[in-house]
Amino acid sequence: MPSLALLLAGCSVQQPELKTVDYVDLDRFMGDWYVIANIPTFLEKGAHNAVESYKLNDDGSIATTFVFRDGSFDGKRKVHTPVGFVEDTRTNAVWGMRFIWPIKADYRIVYLADDYSKTVIGRNKRDFVWIMARTPRISEESYQEIVELVASMGYDISKLEKVPQRW
Repeated sequence: MPSLALLLAGCSVQQPELKTVDYVDLDRFMGDWYVIANIPTFLEKGAHNAVESYKLNDDGSIATTFVFRDGSFDGKRKVHTPVGFVEDTRTNAVWGMRFIWPIKADYRIVYLADDYSKTVIGRNKRDFVWIMARTPRISEESYQEIVELVASMGYDISKLEKVPQRW
């Protein structure tokens, strides 16, 4: 009879590293991104009109401003300002996102439309994901294609929530 540890080890499935896009032109990526849907962190639960903005600093870090209304379109305005750091300078697609020093959260650009109109940010753990666009809405067809892509990456899309956007 196998030991319990061996049995449990056999049950755990190690996911492969989350593949990123081949290359991100950081200058083109900078600017405003509307959060269309996500598997939210505890900070983002109930977010409305969520927008993530990036600005490349002279030292190569990325000033990030995440703004949303908490709980409703009239809810309290929340602002978070983490700093991004490009971890893979060959592709510019793997970042560390620092909310609290010295911890950097895994942040991977796993999909990016050729025209830089839509993107998906993921994490190796496949615990959180963000579908973002340059506009507050995307077509339902485009949304469903991206959701299928996110599912193919190993995410539990039943946890995916659309973020209400009204502008």
